[in-house]
Amino acid sequence: MNSLDNLQIDQSQFDLSDKLPAKILLAGCGDLGIRTAARLDAGYFCYGLRRESGRLPNYIRPLKADLTNFDQMKDVMEIGFQIIIVTITPDAYNECAYRSAYLASAETLVRVINESRKPPSLVVWTSSTSVYGQKSGEWVDELSPVNPQNYNGRILLEAENMIKKLQCSKVVLRFSGIYGPGRQNLLDQVLAGEESKRSLSQWTNRIHSDDCAGIFCHLMDLHLRGQTLHDLYLATDCEPVKRYALRQWLSSKLNVKLNDAATSTESGRRYRNERLLGSEFNFLFPSYKQGYCEIIHSFKQP
Repeated sequence: MNSLDNLQIDQSQFDLSDKLPAKILLAGCGDLGIRTAARLDAGYFCYGLRRESGRLPNYIRPLKADLTNFDQMKDVMEIGFQIIIVTITPDAYNECAYRSAYLASAETLVRVINESRKPPSLVVWTSSTSVYGQKSGEWVDELSPVNPQNYNGRILLEAENMIKKLQCSKVVLRFSGIYGPGRQNLLDQVLAGEESKRSLSQWTNRIHSDDCAGIFCHLMDLHLRGQTLHDLYLATDCEPVKRYALRQWLSSKLNVKLNDAATSTESGRRYRNERLLGSEFNFLFPSYKQGYCEIIHSFKQP
């Protein structure tokens, strides 16, 4: 059975009526895609695209296809989506896996959409603040120069430049460090009293996964209401924090003693989110304090 057969079988399970005007493709539909679909109202009809068939909530219509496979994606495009949200996770954290995921996906998506009879009106591409490289406590925004120093930042920037070739509207979202349910490495380290694996003098910028989903929904809503979007947004919360201060704050909330020692040397970057705030986006968790308190409260419950 080919990919188009799978799509036709899946389509028979749904009433594709005019009552659902906005068809959304969540490409690489993992945690962020599921959270995004859960926040959308009945005016949206969500499809979740994955390479492997997996269980998705009943409010997401499953599509089995590989984002890097031109023929499969050509079939997918025949459905006719208004908006495509792309969230990619590489199979491993090495250069080869990043190229196979981000660059191959960007190249295929650009070719498929630019040749499609039913192109979307908007593509939102997920990237990362790692494209900025290392700075010493400087404030960074969408107009700041990029200078990636590691393979992941270089590949992500290359993929961003590929996405610029799309002939439809496109937005790149550069997320800072995402945390939330299922993304609790730092909490687990503090709970175990482990030493920091990074410099405690380093600035860290965070955003809760529910706010990531909220930003996707916000931009989709603005686009469908006819508002012009910027082609780039920095997606981070409103309170950068030194890693030492964050760990100390978490330890006080968790009643854990840490042996951290502050240093005077400063490193890392502090990100501004004025462009996002200027679009009238409202954070659920404006800082790490609200976000982590929510997580800590949830796992302290009996």
